[in-house]
Amino acid sequence: MKAKDYIALENEYGAHNYHPLDVVIERAEGVWVWDVEGRKYLDCLAAYSALNQGHRHPKIVAALVAQAQKVTLTSRAFRNDQLGLLYQELSNLTGYEMALPMNTGAEAVETAIKLARKWGYVKKGIPANQAEIITAGNNFHGRTISIISFSTEPLYRDAFGPHTPGFVTVPYGDAAAIERAITPNTAAILLEPIQGEAGVVVPPAGYLKAVADLCRKHNVLFIADEIQTGLGRTGKLFACDHEVVRPDVMILGKALGGGVYPVSAVLASREILGLFRPG
Repeated sequence: MKAKDYIALENEYGAHNYHPLDVVIERAEGVWVWDVEGRKYLDCLAAYSALNQGHRHPKIVAALVAQAQKVTLTSRAFRNDQLGLLYQELSNLTGYEMALPMNTGAEAVETAIKLARKWGYVKKGIPANQAEIITAGNNFHGRTISIISFSTEPLYRDAFGPHTPGFVTVPYGDAAAIERAITPNTAAILLEPIQGEAGVVVPPAGYLKAVADLCRKHNVLFIADEIQTGLGRTGKLFACDHEVVRPDVMILGKALGGGVYPVSAVLASREILGLFRPG
């Protein structure tokens, strides 16, 4: 089969919710991919940062195969011998006391939103169902109903309403706009340290530090979505490290799964993430 044949199959049987390049990849290794007709490409996209370690890193593949030969799924109804080790490694790597793993980045963002709202009600005393979260224009945090509700991209929002309330959007890179938007009901500020979908938008120098300072001043959580920027993508472990900023809540994904498995995580202190209880 040729590339056009595979493309025709996708177009015939798949929902048209994405418009990829017409390059049909057959195999990959390291930074290289090959299409079904034998052409070799340097993969500069790296699956939007999910492949920070490269395609099929031998150590990651070996770990995946070894685990798959023992047990692949237990569900959270049981304990297993790997989850505690994952928690410990994440804590040692990031310095956060607790983690809550998910599958996709969007799930982790949704979880962080739930966490911020619960913190707002339990810790800050925001009246029930009145919590607000400040976000930035031209953001991309996923495609769930709640997340597209604070998107400013019409293609993501149109024909999917009614949208979830509780979000206030301000221009990206403008700390003064954030401060003006803060009210007693503000539970959190959710930002990408560098915006990806908007075109790799780097904020003005000092922006992340200014936001972190505002959060401390007004008793608001700073949530950093490091799904694309985290785990080495910007030259430091996290993009927030460039301004020596430690968010209250950090969201990881993409590269966390090593390019072989969908894994995301919400990281925070015990005081914050410990608010979740079974149920």
